[in-house]
Amino acid sequence: MTDALETLRTSIKALFEAKKYATLRDILSTMNAADIASLFEDDISEEIIPLLYRLLPKELAADTFVEMDTDTQEMLIKSFSDSELKEVIDELYVDDAVDLVEEMPANVVKRILLQADPEKRAMINTMLKYPEDSAGSIMTTEYVELRPRMTVEDAILSIRRSGIEKETINNCYITSSARKLLGAVTIRGIIMAAPETTMEQIMEENVISVGTMEDQETVAQHFSKYNLLAMPVVDGEDRLVGIVTVDDVLDVLEEEATEDIEKMAAIVPADKPYLKLSTFDLWKSRIPWLLLLMISATFTGMIITSFENALSKFVILTAYIPMLMDTGGNSGGQASATIIRGLSLKDIEFSDIFRVIWKEIRVALACGATLAICNFAKLLLFDKVSVPVALTICLTLIVTIFCAKLVGCTLPMIAYKIGFDPAVMASPFITTIVDAISLLVYFQFASRILSI
Repeated sequence: MTDALETLRTSIKALFEAKKYATLRDILSTMNAADIASLFEDDISEEIIPLLYRLLPKELAADTFVEMDTDTQEMLIKSFSDSELKEVIDELYVDDAVDLVEEMPANVVKRILLQADPEKRAMINTMLKYPEDSAGSIMTTEYVELRPRMTVEDAILSIRRSGIEKETINNCYITSSARKLLGAVTIRGIIMAAPETTMEQIMEENVISVGTMEDQETVAQHFSKYNLLAMPVVDGEDRLVGIVTVDDVLDVLEEEATEDIEKMAAIVPADKPYLKLSTFDLWKSRIPWLLLLMISATFTGMIITSFENALSKFVILTAYIPMLMDTGGNSGGQASATIIRGLSLKDIEFSDIFRVIWKEIRVALACGATLAICNFAKLLLFDKVSVPVALTICLTLIVTIFCAKLVGCTLPMIAYKIGFDPAVMASPFITTIVDAISLLVYFQFASRILSI
């Protein structure tokens, strides 16, 4: 596939240089919008992209524009005349136009809104008022709306008249004259019913819907749980104001997963791909947590310093500090990753905290005992340490794993309860806490067993 794209990229450049625009148009017209956008962004110079874009048929051009990254979109908008920009805006669905406006700088936004027709401009402004990451911010207002007393024949005629402008016609929504959501029906249900059948006879009344202020991650979870392709969005008075479609939910899932991964790695989430980030952007996203973790890690150094005299008597103990700290951090990371995933999927609630703790206690004891036995044998047979030293190390290992599992499972749940993202309490943060605990436990055992 990569070789084919490279060949295509080379061919397009050659055709463009030879000014064979008709052939170029024919080739581009057979391609998928996402592939064209990827082609433009990868290795086509910025001077050529606007010219190639103008060769695309109108609908394909709009679809391609939606698939492009923000920088390429901004570059194209600046190259467009007002009439060209208006054509693009007219072809965009409202939710895509809202996404575009949210990403562009103020001077570009002003120009976009000026070229949008009054109705679309009003819808864009309405959707921009919803909080970021809410259902209202990702919904589209372009959906099929039918009345309960419409017959199948009437419904099909209505869909034919307006369906071309809607984002999807697979799901149609039945509303009252006051736009209250009454039910939903699929296009299949309409086609399979007799012509004289009314919508209220075939509609599904128990429609799963969300409010405009619902978090977008919750919306995505509903799609996964109920296997939906579209979901209606209602206001506080149960009036239908829009729908969320599965393509938007896929974007949400990707965005949320990326954000969680970055938080778990102690990175401030960024809204651009890695290669689009400058060195300064990367520095800015990483340095806050690194500074915090560095400061917190000084406690580890203070603990080691306070037991410096004890370590001088049994220097061999120093060699096993990294192993104990790493094992503790890994154990805590395992527990936290499992709990964070469970919380995000709603498999675990805060009310389950005692069940979670009890389960992790048993897991910790089993893991700790297994590692301690293996390590004890290794210490005696290969490292040739004394039994008291081996006992000190192995008991510390068991207690460290026990504490790490408890910290790893409880901190994300507490963060979730008080309204923080559980991903914040992931490996780097937990590792710092567990490192300090493991050292304190280590030196306590050493002072009692080895009398230092």
